[in-house]
Amino acid sequence: MEQDDHEGATAPAAGHDALTRTPLSRRGLFRGAGAATLASIAVGSGGLQLTLPAVAEAAEASFPPLSKAQQRRTAARRSRLDAAELAFARPLAVALSNNDEGGYGLKRLGNFSKGLPHNSLGEVEPGAYNALLRAVGTGTNADFEAIPLGGVRPLRNPLAGLAFDLEGPDCQSVGIRPAPRIDSAEEAGEAAELYWMALARDVHFSDYAANSVTTAAATDLSRFSDFRGPKQDGAVRPATLFRGNTAADLNGPYLSQFLWRDIPYGSLTISQKQTTVLPNRDYLTSYGSWLSIKNGATPTSGDAFDSTHRYIRNGRDLSQYVHVDALYEAYLNACLILLAMGAPFDAGNPYNTSSKQDAFVTFGGPHVLSLVTEVATRALKGIWFCKWFVHRRARPEEFGGLVHNRRTNAAAYPVHAELLNSPVLDEVFSRSGSFLLPQGFPEGCPLHPSYGSGHATVAGACVTILKAWFDESFVLPNPVVASPDGMSLLPYEGAPLTVGGELNKVAANIAAGRNFAGIHWRTDFSEAVKLGEAVAIGVLEEQRATYSERARFSLTKFDGRTITI
Repeated sequence: MEQDDHEGATAPAAGHDALTRTPLSRRGLFRGAGAATLASIAVGSGGLQLTLPAVAEAAEASFPPLSKAQQRRTAARRSRLDAAELAFARPLAVALSNNDEGGYGLKRLGNFSKGLPHNSLGEVEPGAYNALLRAVGTGTNADFEAIPLGGVRPLRNPLAGLAFDLEGPDCQSVGIRPAPRIDSAEEAGEAAELYWMALARDVHFSDYAANSVTTAAATDLSRFSDFRGPKQDGAVRPATLFRGNTAADLNGPYLSQFLWRDIPYGSLTISQKQTTVLPNRDYLTSYGSWLSIKNGATPTSGDAFDSTHRYIRNGRDLSQYVHVDALYEAYLNACLILLAMGAPFDAGNPYNTSSKQDAFVTFGGPHVLSLVTEVATRALKGIWFCKWFVHRRARPEEFGGLVHNRRTNAAAYPVHAELLNSPVLDEVFSRSGSFLLPQGFPEGCPLHPSYGSGHATVAGACVTILKAWFDESFVLPNPVVASPDGMSLLPYEGAPLTVGGELNKVAANIAAGRNFAGIHWRTDFSEAVKLGEAVAIGVLEEQRATYSERARFSLTKFDGRTITI
C-alpha cells in the first residue's frame, strides 16, 4: 500500500518479519518432504529467507516434470501463503481499555452489564460480573454458559470475537483507542449530545436551523469543554449538529443521497420509502421499566408503526431504518445505485483503458457487488473482540441510570459536572419525569457492549470498498431531499454532491441512526469506522496479488488522507 502523503508503507512489527523467498521452483518447495526437508533457513537483513543447497537442487531435478494442473495447484497454494505472510507482517494493535472496570470496585459503573442481575440501583451483582470476566478470560463456551442472567434475553454472540478468518487482518490484530471514561468531559459531551438527539427525534432534518430544540442543542453542546462533534468557527451550529466528522458530512442535506434514491435491483425498482414508527413515543423513561429491561426482561410492548410508508426525514425514521436493517444493505444499495447510473470506476481499474476486453468477474459489477458485502462479517469479528474482550463499555442506556440516580440523590456517581449542569437534563425530566436517556426502541440496546458500534464498523468497511472502486470525485446527478411529510422527494439545489462525500455521509448517517435511538455513543461511531476501514484495506491488499490484471485502488480515508493500494 502506498500513501500519497509519502509516509511510506507500513513496516512489519518487531518480531514479525515479512517472509521473503529466493527464486525457487514451486515443485522444490511444496512437493512433500523430499526437497523441503533439505531446505535451509537463513536470517539476514532482508528478513527470513529459504534457500536450497545443492543436494536439494539435485533431489528436485530427479522429479518428473509437473503437469500444468499440478503447477497451478502449487501456484494457488503459494498465493494463499503469500497473503498469510502479508497479514502476519502487519503491526499488531495494542488493545487497551480505559480502566473504568478497575476504577470503581465491584460496582463496574462504566461497564456493560445488561442482561445480568442487578440491585435496585442498577448496579451489577458482583458474582455475575465476575463470571463474565472468567468467561472472557478463558474464552470457553462452558464458562459463557455458566454466566448467571437476570432475565431471559441472551448475551449477543461473545465468542465471535475469538473467531479466525481466512482473509484480511485477524480480528484481534485491529483495535480502537480506549473509550472515554465515565467521569470525563468527553463522555459528558457525548452524553449531552445523545439526550439532545432523543429530544430532536421528530424534527425534520431540514428544519434544524429554525427549530427551538435543535438550536438549543447547538448552543448547549458548544459550552462543553471536550465535545468532539463537528463545529464551525469553534462552535456547534444547527448546520453541523449530529453530523459526522468528515468535511463532506457538512455538505448538503443531512441525509446521504444513497438513503433516498430509488434502488435498481435487476428488473425491479425499489423505492426507499420505508415502514417507520409513529412520533412522540419514547421507551424506558420510567425507572421500573429501565431496571427491568437492564436485568434482561423482554419489553411489554412493541413498536407503534405508521401506516404510511415515508422517506427518511428525521432521526426517528433513521433510527427505525437501522433497527431492522441487514447491516450491509445501505452499501449494497449504494453500489447498485452507482452501477445503474454509470458512475465511473476508479482510475486504477485496469479495464478503463482496454479496447478488447471489459470487466465482469474481475473489476466489474459482479466483483464489487460481492466484495462490498464480503468485508462486513470480517469487520464485525474485529469489533466483537473489542466489545467483549477489551473494552466492555457501558451503553448510553446504562449511563442514563447513573445520571438519574445522581440527579435524584439516590447515589453519588462520578458523572461530570458539565453534564449535570446542562439544561438538557431538565428538559428531558419535564417531558418524561425522569433523568433517564429516552430510548427509541422498546427493548433498548442489544445485549452486547457498546464500544464500538457494529453498524459503524460495517459502514467503515463497506464504504471503503466503494470509495476504492468508484471515482470519488464524480458528482451525483439530480440530487434530492425528502419533503416535510416524507411522501415525496424534492430537487435539491445546492453545492455539488460527490460520490466520495455521499459515501462518507451514508456511513455517518447509519451510525447516527443508532445514536438517535439512544443505544450508541459518538466515539462508538468515530473509532469503529476506522477499524472497519482497516479491515477493508487489508482485504484489498491481500486480494490484489490474486489478480492477473495490474490494478491499483485509490481512496480517501476517513481522516482525509489519500492512499493507493
